[in-house]
Amino acid sequence: MSVIFTNMLIIAVALSAAKIIGWQTYLLIQLPFLWLAGGAEIWLFYVQHQFEDGYWARKSEWDPLRAAMEGSSFYKLPVVLRWFSGNIGYHHIHHLRPMIPNYQLKKCYEAVPALQAREPFTIAKSLSCLRLKMWDVDLQKMVPFS
Repeated sequence: MSVIFTNMLIIAVALSAAKIIGWQTYLLIQLPFLWLAGGAEIWLFYVQHQFEDGYWARKSEWDPLRAAMEGSSFYKLPVVLRWFSGNIGYHHIHHLRPMIPNYQLKKCYEAVPALQAREPFTIAKSLSCLRLKMWDVDLQKMVPFS
């Protein structure tokens, strides 16, 4: 019910703002932010699943624990970006237990030493992921097309 209430409140605020300042002005304010946030989320998703030493396996060989710990990254972000992204940098923990609330992911990370074994990605290191495009079955890693 809290999600439904929150969504209804967001709709009410949006409709009120649009009525007060007009639809055109409202969209001129909202669209750039939606574009920026959407681009950031696409980047986060890409970096958290497309990195060189990740884990991929066919269904018959799939290991959920290994997929969570090796197939999703730990993206160590600055505090303000952790807040804006809802702590999704702790993606390996999210894949282990999706029901852990985002505000508890850092606490969980600090409490369980095995979760800290994952080498973190930094923003600078994540830029190297841009060249990676496909999984090489023989090498067992992500590689560029060339």
